[in-house]
Amino acid sequence: MAIMENRICCFVADVHLGLDYKSPNDRESKFVDFLRNLPSGVTDLFLLGDIFDFWYEYKYVIPNKFIKTLSALSDLTSKGVKIHFFNGNHDIWTYRFFQQELGVEFFDSPCVLNINGKKLFLAHGDALWERDKKYLVLQKIFKSKFLQFLFSSIHPRWAFGLGYHWSKHNRLTHDMSREEYESLKEKVSKEGKDWAEKYQKSSEEKVDYFIMGHYHIPLTEQLEDGSQFLMLGDWIHHPDYLILEGDNIRRVNLYL
Repeated sequence: MAIMENRICCFVADVHLGLDYKSPNDRESKFVDFLRNLPSGVTDLFLLGDIFDFWYEYKYVIPNKFIKTLSALSDLTSKGVKIHFFNGNHDIWTYRFFQQELGVEFFDSPCVLNINGKKLFLAHGDALWERDKKYLVLQKIFKSKFLQFLFSSIHPRWAFGLGYHWSKHNRLTHDMSREEYESLKEKVSKEGKDWAEKYQKSSEEKVDYFIMGHYHIPLTEQLEDGSQFLMLGDWIHHPDYLILEGDNIRRVNLYL
Protein backbone atom coordinates (compact mmCIF):
# COMPACT_ATOMS: atom_id res chain seq x y z
CA MET A 1 0.00 0.00 0.00
CA ALA A 2 1.33 3.42 -0.95
CA ILE A 3 1.98 5.64 2.07
CA MET A 4 1.76 9.41 1.76
CA GLU A 5 2.43 11.79 4.64
CA ASN A 6 1.82 15.50 5.23
CA ARG A 7 -0.34 15.90 2.13
CA ILE A 8 -3.22 18.22 1.31
CA CYS A 9 -5.37 16.41 -1.24
CA CYS A 10 -8.26 17.41 -3.51
CA PHE A 11 -10.64 14.85 -4.99
CA VAL A 12 -12.88 15.53 -7.98
CA ALA A 13 -14.87 13.39 -10.42
CA ASP A 14 -17.41 13.48 -13.24
CA VAL A 15 -16.64 16.80 -14.89
CA HIS A 16 -17.63 15.22 -18.24
CA LEU A 17 -15.71 17.70 -20.35
CA GLY A 18 -16.92 17.67 -23.95
CA LEU A 19 -20.47 16.61 -23.17
CA ASP A 20 -22.62 18.80 -25.39
CA TYR A 21 -25.12 19.74 -22.72
CA LYS A 22 -25.72 22.85 -20.62
CA SER A 23 -22.88 25.16 -21.72
CA PRO A 24 -19.92 22.78 -22.17
CA ASN A 25 -17.51 25.67 -22.83
CA ASP A 26 -18.50 27.39 -19.59
CA ARG A 27 -18.07 24.10 -17.73
CA GLU A 28 -14.52 23.70 -19.00
CA SER A 29 -13.72 27.34 -18.17
CA LYS A 30 -14.92 26.82 -14.60
CA PHE A 31 -12.93 23.59 -14.28
CA VAL A 32 -9.79 25.28 -15.62
CA ASP A 33 -10.35 28.11 -13.14
CA PHE A 34 -10.61 25.50 -10.37
CA LEU A 35 -7.33 23.91 -11.49
CA ARG A 36 -5.51 27.24 -11.64
CA ASN A 37 -6.82 28.30 -8.23
CA LEU A 38 -6.59 25.18 -6.11
CA PRO A 39 -6.91 25.77 -2.37
CA SER A 40 -3.71 26.97 -0.77
CA GLY A 41 -1.12 24.30 -0.09
CA VAL A 42 -2.69 21.50 -2.12
CA THR A 43 -0.03 18.88 -2.86
CA ASP A 44 -2.12 16.23 -4.63
CA LEU A 45 -5.05 16.28 -7.01
CA PHE A 46 -7.01 13.05 -7.46
CA LEU A 47 -9.10 12.85 -10.64
CA LEU A 48 -11.51 10.01 -9.95
CA GLY A 49 -12.80 9.31 -13.43
CA ASP A 50 -15.05 10.72 -16.15
CA ILE A 51 -13.15 13.98 -16.21
CA PHE A 52 -13.72 13.72 -19.97
CA ASP A 53 -17.00 12.55 -21.41
CA PHE A 54 -15.08 10.89 -24.25
CA TRP A 55 -11.34 10.53 -24.67
CA TYR A 56 -9.32 8.54 -27.16
CA GLU A 57 -5.71 9.06 -28.06
CA TYR A 58 -3.80 7.73 -31.00
CA LYS A 59 -0.03 7.41 -31.07
CA TYR A 60 0.30 10.82 -32.73
CA VAL A 61 -3.18 12.31 -32.24
CA ILE A 62 -5.14 13.49 -29.19
CA PRO A 63 -8.46 15.40 -28.96
CA ASN A 64 -7.96 19.13 -29.54
CA LYS A 65 -11.04 20.23 -27.59
CA PHE A 66 -9.41 20.23 -24.19
CA ILE A 67 -6.24 22.23 -24.70
CA LYS A 68 -7.05 24.64 -21.83
CA THR A 69 -7.56 21.79 -19.39
CA LEU A 70 -4.44 19.96 -20.54
CA SER A 71 -2.42 23.16 -20.21
CA ALA A 72 -3.69 23.74 -16.67
CA LEU A 73 -2.85 20.15 -15.68
CA SER A 74 0.64 20.52 -17.14
CA ASP A 75 1.17 23.76 -15.22
CA LEU A 76 0.18 22.03 -11.98
CA THR A 77 2.65 19.19 -12.39
CA SER A 78 5.34 21.73 -13.34
CA LYS A 79 4.68 23.46 -10.01
CA GLY A 80 5.10 20.20 -8.14
CA VAL A 81 1.46 19.26 -7.59
CA LYS A 82 1.06 15.51 -8.01
CA ILE A 83 -1.91 14.51 -10.16
CA HIS A 84 -3.36 11.03 -9.81
CA PHE A 85 -5.74 9.82 -12.53
CA PHE A 86 -8.30 7.04 -12.20
CA ASN A 87 -10.03 5.91 -15.38
CA GLY A 88 -13.80 6.27 -15.45
CA ASN A 89 -16.14 4.46 -17.78
CA HIS A 90 -16.13 7.49 -20.13
CA ASP A 91 -12.39 8.19 -20.21
CA ILE A 92 -11.20 4.62 -20.11
CA TRP A 93 -9.08 5.01 -23.24
CA THR A 94 -6.28 7.10 -21.77
CA TYR A 95 -2.80 5.82 -22.48
CA ARG A 96 0.69 7.31 -22.60
CA PHE A 97 -0.02 11.00 -23.25
CA PHE A 98 -1.02 11.94 -19.70
CA GLN A 99 1.93 10.16 -18.18
CA GLN A 100 4.64 11.10 -20.67
CA GLU A 101 3.60 14.63 -21.59
CA LEU A 102 1.79 15.86 -18.48
CA GLY A 103 3.47 13.90 -15.71
CA VAL A 104 0.19 12.45 -14.44
CA GLU A 105 0.27 9.26 -12.37
CA PHE A 106 -2.24 6.53 -13.18
CA PHE A 107 -3.82 4.27 -10.57
CA ASP A 108 -5.75 1.08 -11.03
CA SER A 109 -9.28 1.49 -9.79
CA PRO A 110 -10.10 0.70 -7.08
CA CYS A 111 -7.13 1.03 -4.74
CA VAL A 112 -6.41 1.77 -1.10
CA LEU A 113 -3.89 4.45 -0.14
CA ASN A 114 -2.54 5.47 3.25
CA ILE A 115 -2.62 9.27 3.35
CA ASN A 116 -1.81 11.24 6.51
CA GLY A 117 -2.31 8.14 8.60
CA LYS A 118 -5.79 7.47 7.16
CA LYS A 119 -6.70 4.66 4.78
CA LEU A 120 -8.64 5.79 1.73
CA PHE A 121 -10.50 3.51 -0.67
CA LEU A 122 -10.48 5.38 -3.99
CA ALA A 123 -12.33 4.42 -7.17
CA HIS A 124 -14.43 5.84 -9.95
CA GLY A 125 -17.29 3.82 -8.52
CA ASP A 126 -18.70 1.81 -11.42
CA ALA A 127 -19.15 -1.96 -11.18
CA LEU A 128 -18.44 -2.14 -7.46
CA TRP A 129 -21.80 -3.39 -6.25
CA GLU A 130 -24.01 -3.17 -9.35
CA ARG A 131 -23.51 -6.31 -11.41
CA ASP A 132 -25.50 -5.39 -14.50
CA LYS A 133 -24.47 -8.03 -17.05
CA LYS A 134 -24.86 -5.76 -20.09
CA TYR A 135 -22.68 -3.11 -18.47
CA LEU A 136 -20.00 -5.63 -17.49
CA VAL A 137 -19.91 -7.02 -21.03
CA LEU A 138 -19.60 -3.50 -22.40
CA GLN A 139 -16.69 -2.81 -20.05
CA LYS A 140 -14.91 -5.94 -21.23
CA ILE A 141 -15.36 -4.80 -24.81
CA PHE A 142 -13.93 -1.36 -24.04
CA LYS A 143 -10.94 -2.92 -22.23
CA SER A 144 -10.17 -5.39 -25.00
CA LYS A 145 -6.71 -4.65 -26.42
CA PHE A 146 -7.71 -6.20 -29.74
CA LEU A 147 -10.84 -4.08 -30.07
CA GLN A 148 -8.89 -0.99 -29.03
CA PHE A 149 -6.45 -1.78 -31.83
CA LEU A 150 -9.32 -2.07 -34.31
CA PHE A 151 -10.78 1.24 -33.14
CA SER A 152 -7.40 2.91 -33.57
CA SER A 153 -7.47 1.94 -37.24
CA ILE A 154 -10.45 4.24 -37.79
CA HIS A 155 -9.54 7.72 -38.99
CA PRO A 156 -9.75 10.23 -36.09
CA ARG A 157 -12.35 12.26 -37.95
CA TRP A 158 -14.76 9.33 -37.80
CA ALA A 159 -13.59 7.87 -34.49
CA PHE A 160 -14.17 11.08 -32.56
CA GLY A 161 -17.47 11.58 -34.35
CA LEU A 162 -18.59 8.16 -33.15
CA GLY A 163 -17.35 8.86 -29.64
CA TYR A 164 -19.12 12.20 -29.32
CA HIS A 165 -22.30 10.73 -30.79
CA TRP A 166 -22.16 7.95 -28.19
CA SER A 167 -21.72 10.48 -25.38
CA LYS A 168 -25.05 12.10 -26.26
CA HIS A 169 -26.68 9.08 -24.59
CA ASN A 170 -25.12 10.05 -21.25
CA ARG A 171 -27.73 9.87 -18.48
CA LEU A 172 -26.68 13.39 -17.43
CA THR A 173 -28.58 14.73 -20.43
CA HIS A 174 -31.86 13.36 -19.09
CA ASP A 175 -33.12 15.68 -16.38
CA MET A 176 -34.86 13.95 -13.48
CA SER A 177 -37.75 15.21 -11.45
CA ARG A 178 -37.11 15.94 -7.78
CA GLU A 179 -38.95 12.75 -6.84
CA GLU A 180 -36.85 10.65 -9.24
CA TYR A 181 -33.64 12.17 -7.95
CA GLU A 182 -34.52 11.58 -4.29
CA SER A 183 -35.51 7.99 -5.06
CA LEU A 184 -32.22 7.36 -6.86
CA LYS A 185 -30.27 9.04 -4.06
CA GLU A 186 -31.91 6.80 -1.47
CA LYS A 187 -31.19 3.70 -3.55
CA VAL A 188 -27.54 4.57 -4.20
CA SER A 189 -27.00 5.54 -0.56
CA LYS A 190 -28.37 2.25 0.73
CA GLU A 191 -26.58 0.06 -1.79
CA GLY A 192 -23.29 1.93 -1.40
CA LYS A 193 -23.38 1.81 2.40
CA ASP A 194 -24.29 -1.89 2.39
CA TRP A 195 -21.39 -2.63 0.05
CA ALA A 196 -18.93 -0.58 2.16
CA GLU A 197 -20.08 -2.28 5.38
CA LYS A 198 -19.51 -5.70 3.81
CA TYR A 199 -16.09 -4.59 2.56
CA GLN A 200 -15.08 -3.51 6.07
CA LYS A 201 -16.21 -6.80 7.60
CA SER A 202 -14.50 -8.99 5.00
CA SER A 203 -11.21 -7.11 4.64
CA GLU A 204 -8.22 -7.02 6.96
CA GLU A 205 -7.50 -3.59 5.50
CA LYS A 206 -9.94 -1.34 7.37
CA VAL A 207 -10.76 1.87 5.53
CA ASP A 208 -11.37 5.31 7.06
CA TYR A 209 -12.80 6.99 3.95
CA PHE A 210 -14.47 5.48 0.89
CA ILE A 211 -14.36 8.10 -1.90
CA MET A 212 -15.84 7.70 -5.39
CA GLY A 213 -17.97 9.29 -8.07
CA HIS A 214 -19.85 7.79 -11.05
CA TYR A 215 -23.39 8.13 -9.66
CA HIS A 216 -23.39 11.96 -9.79
CA ILE A 217 -24.93 12.19 -6.32
CA PRO A 218 -23.04 13.96 -3.52
CA LEU A 219 -23.26 11.82 -0.39
CA THR A 220 -21.61 11.72 3.01
CA GLU A 221 -22.68 8.70 5.05
CA GLN A 222 -21.40 7.41 8.38
CA LEU A 223 -20.72 3.68 8.61
CA GLU A 224 -21.16 1.48 11.68
CA ASP A 225 -17.48 1.51 12.58
CA GLY A 226 -17.15 5.30 12.31
CA SER A 227 -15.66 5.37 8.82
CA GLN A 228 -17.25 7.48 6.09
CA PHE A 229 -18.70 6.68 2.68
CA LEU A 230 -18.41 9.71 0.37
CA MET A 231 -19.60 10.26 -3.16
CA LEU A 232 -18.76 13.21 -5.35
CA GLY A 233 -21.30 15.09 -7.41
CA ASP A 234 -20.98 15.84 -11.12
CA TRP A 235 -19.99 19.22 -12.56
CA ILE A 236 -23.31 19.74 -14.36
CA HIS A 237 -25.90 19.45 -11.60
CA HIS A 238 -23.93 19.12 -8.34
CA PRO A 239 -20.37 20.44 -8.76
CA ASP A 240 -18.14 19.86 -5.74
CA TYR A 241 -14.81 18.54 -4.54
CA LEU A 242 -13.43 16.97 -1.39
CA ILE A 243 -10.31 18.15 0.40
CA LEU A 244 -8.25 16.12 2.87
CA GLU A 245 -6.05 18.17 5.18
CA GLY A 246 -4.39 16.37 8.04
CA ASP A 247 -6.73 13.54 8.96
CA ASN A 248 -9.94 15.50 8.31
CA ILE A 249 -11.93 15.58 5.11
CA ARG A 250 -14.54 18.14 4.03
CA ARG A 251 -16.71 18.83 1.02
CA VAL A 252 -16.69 22.11 -0.91
CA ASN A 253 -19.79 22.80 -3.01
CA LEU A 254 -19.39 24.87 -6.16
CA TYR A 255 -22.03 26.76 -8.08
CA LEU A 256 -21.43 26.97 -11.82
